[in-house]
Amino acid sequence: MIAWTVLVPLKALPAAKSRLAASVPAHWHPELVAAIRADTLRAVDAATAVARVLIVADVEGVAEGALVQSSPGLNGALRDGAEFARQHWAADGVAALVGDLPALHGEDLDAALAAAATHLRAYVADATGAGTTLLTAAPGVVLNPRFGAGSARRHAQHCVPLDAAAGLRNDVDSAADLAAAMTLGVGPATSALSLRFKLPA
Repeated sequence: MIAWTVLVPLKALPAAKSRLAASVPAHWHPELVAAIRADTLRAVDAATAVARVLIVADVEGVAEGALVQSSPGLNGALRDGAEFARQHWAADGVAALVGDLPALHGEDLDAALAAAATHLRAYVADATGAGTTLLTAAPGVVLNPRFGAGSARRHAQHCVPLDAAAGLRNDVDSAADLAAAMTLGVGPATSALSLRFKLPA
């Protein structure tokens, strides 16, 4: 059974989740981003296949113990994190997971990682089929992240696509994405905010 180091890239506020910021009241944005991240990380912590979580941040102070990237951009951050993981835990697989999955459950991530363990590289497309929410590389295999608009097509060139539960595919970039996640059932932090802010269910 492969153990996994899961990389979660997080951007500092107020730049984080800028599309979501444009579609909700400004005073909601910081708390909403924090809640979505908390629910995502809670689910990762609950996954039994995950040996450790490594947060990769663009600046210091985003999260305690986070690795601050030295290479530019999201893919640079993930390459930095993957190299750090390779140097410290070479026997484990490496997975890159987006940090905006409030409807994710630990068992759903476990199921995807179990499927990924049978491939050198694998990925999970988002609900639109265009983006990527999870990218994996087996022990000793270079991660080669190609995130960004249309990333699923690029990852399909060198990775195996995986079926996954809706909570793993529903990343939140907009108010519509958040509403879709709410219908799936979000974690406790986002749920608590939904009561305060009367978010759409």
